[in-house]
Amino acid sequence: MNIRSIDWSAIEWTAVREGVERKAFSGDGATVALHRLQPGHKPLPHSHENEQIAYILQGQILFFVGEEQHLLGPGGVLVIPPNVRHWGEVVGDEVVLNLDVFTPRRPEYA
Repeated sequence: MNIRSIDWSAIEWTAVREGVERKAFSGDGATVALHRLQPGHKPLPHSHENEQIAYILQGQILFFVGEEQHLLGPGGVLVIPPNVRHWGEVVGDEVVLNLDVFTPRRPEYA
């Protein structure tokens, strides 16, 4: 059994690209990532083999998933299926804090 306790405040923010930062950790089967998105960041359409569950903690974001659009604010949750093209755009002037859960785990985030 692999039991670990994580302290978010001890994990450094990693720059992903201009306006996007991430903190992440993984268990054996899933990865949890906290993203900090600045207003005006350049969106990056992408897809990956992982299912992604996005939970918005702060700010507003417009997610584009396949042909659909979803506007989410604090408390909003979105499930993004594997291999579907998606991206998010910050709405307004507030920084977005987005907590993501990925399955299977994303070793490149560790």
